[in-house]
Amino acid sequence: MTATQFSDSINAGYDCKGEHIILGGALLNGEAVPDTLIKIPLKTINRHGLIAGATGTGKTKTIQVLSEQLSQNGIPVLMMDIKGDFSGIAMPGEVKPFITERHEKMGIPYETKAFPVELLTLSEQNGVRLRATVSEFGPVLFSRILDLNDTQSGVVSVIFKYCDDHQIPLLDLKDFKKLLQYATEEGKAEFEKEYGRISTSSTGSILRKIIELEQQGADVFFGELSFEIDDLMRIDSNGNGYINIIRLTDIQDKPKLFSTFMLCLLAEIYGQMPEQGDSGRPELVIFIDEAHLIFDQASKALLDQIESIVKLIRSKGIGIYFITQNPTDVPNGVLAQLGLKIQHALRAFTANDRKAIKMTAENYPISEYYKTDEVLTQLGIGEAFVTALNEKGIPTPLAACMLRAPMSRMDVLTQNEIDTINNNSKLVKKYQETIDRESAYEILNKKIETAQEVAAQEQQRKAEEKEAQSPRKSSAMNPIVKVLTSATFIRGAFGILSKMFKK
Repeated sequence: MTATQFSDSINAGYDCKGEHIILGGALLNGEAVPDTLIKIPLKTINRHGLIAGATGTGKTKTIQVLSEQLSQNGIPVLMMDIKGDFSGIAMPGEVKPFITERHEKMGIPYETKAFPVELLTLSEQNGVRLRATVSEFGPVLFSRILDLNDTQSGVVSVIFKYCDDHQIPLLDLKDFKKLLQYATEEGKAEFEKEYGRISTSSTGSILRKIIELEQQGADVFFGELSFEIDDLMRIDSNGNGYINIIRLTDIQDKPKLFSTFMLCLLAEIYGQMPEQGDSGRPELVIFIDEAHLIFDQASKALLDQIESIVKLIRSKGIGIYFITQNPTDVPNGVLAQLGLKIQHALRAFTANDRKAIKMTAENYPISEYYKTDEVLTQLGIGEAFVTALNEKGIPTPLAACMLRAPMSRMDVLTQNEIDTINNNSKLVKKYQETIDRESAYEILNKKIETAQEVAAQEQQRKAEEKEAQSPRKSSAMNPIVKVLTSATFIRGAFGILSKMFKK
C-alpha cells in the first residue's frame, strides 16, 4: 500500500463539507503524510468521546487543542481540571522552532492565541463558586448519590414530599439532617399521621451517608446561590466560546463529591436544555478529566443514571468527553456511546499491561494500514490513534495522527494572572456571596421552640387548675389552742401548781 493510496483513503474517510475542526495530520510508519488532515465534523461532536493514554503521552494538550478549536468556532467548553494543567489557555502560547517544524510537516499554519476563560470552583478556592440546593437534586437522584436501598430511598421521598406539602425550602445538608431528626422525634406524630411510620434505623443509616458526604466537602457545595446553566453558554465579543475551567486540584481524594457534582450538573443541563435536533453544531462540550474518579466508587444505580444521561443528553446538543489512562476505566455501557476516540500510547511493562493493550486494540476498527496493538506502544508524545464519526454518522477509518500544538500557553497561569481573571469576572461577583435564607433548619427549629413553649404553658395551666381544685388548709390558729399556748395561761397554770405543792 503506497503513501498516496493511504492519503486518498484517509482524506476520503475524514472529508468534511460543513463546519469542522482539524486535529492534526495522519501518520504512516511513524512519518507525517503531507496534506492528509484529520477533520472532525462539528455536527458529530455531540456524539461524545474518549481521550485515553498513559501518563505523559499528551492527553492534556489534546484536550487543550480540542477546547481551542471549539472555542474558536463559537462553542463554549466546560472542563474538569483535576491536576491544574489547563489554566494556560487564557494566555497566548510561544512560537518555538519544534512547534513550527511540527506544523510544517502537517501543512497547518501555526499561530498563537489566548482564549476567554472563567475559573470555577467547588470548594473555597478563588473563582466562580458552584453550588446547588438539595431540592434541585430531587429524591431519586439524591438517593442514588447516597447509595440508599429501597426503604431508605422511600424515607428520602417522604422528606421531599413533606417539604413540598408545607412549602419548606430544602437547601443544604443541614436542612436535610434537621428533617431526618424531626421525622423521628418532635414531628414523629405529624409524620405518622400524614405519611406513615418512619424507622429510626433508616434515618440513622441515611444520616451516616450524609455525614460521609459532608466529610468530602459537600457542605460547601450544597446551598445558594445555585449556579445557572446559562452562564456556561457564553460567547465573548469576538465570537469565541468561553472555556469554563473547574479547578478541582483540592478534591482529588474526594471522589464522592466529584461524582455528586458531575451527576448533578449533567442532570441539570439535561433538564433545562431544549431538544436541539440536528442543528449542525453542539451547544456545549464537557471534558471530564480523570474520569475513573466518577466510576470507581459509583454504585450500580449511579452508573445506570450516568449511562442514561450520556445516552439522552446528546439530543440537547451536549457532547461529553471522558479522559482517562485506559479505556477499560469507562464502563462498557458508556464506552459504547462514544463516537470520537483519541487513543494515545499505552505502555507494556507487565503481562497485565499487554493484555489490556490487546483488549484496547479490539475496541478500534480493524485497519489494513496498522497493527493496532503494536503501534499503540510505539506512538510518541502528541501522537494518537483517532477514529470518529463522519458527517453521515459512519465511523471513519482508524488513523494514527500527529496532533497539532495548542495555540495558547502550554503551562499554568501564575497566581497574579489567576487573580486578574477572577477580579475581571462578572460571574465571580455574581456567585461569591453565600446566601443562608430561612429554610427547613430554621423553620423546624422555630416550630419546635413554639411547640415547647405551648407545652410548657399548658403544663403550667394544668398545675394551676389542680391547685385551685384541692381543699385549702386554714392558716389561722384554733382559738382554744391559742389560749392554751399563750404565756399568760402557762404562768397562771404554773402558779396554781406551786401553791398546791406547798400545802
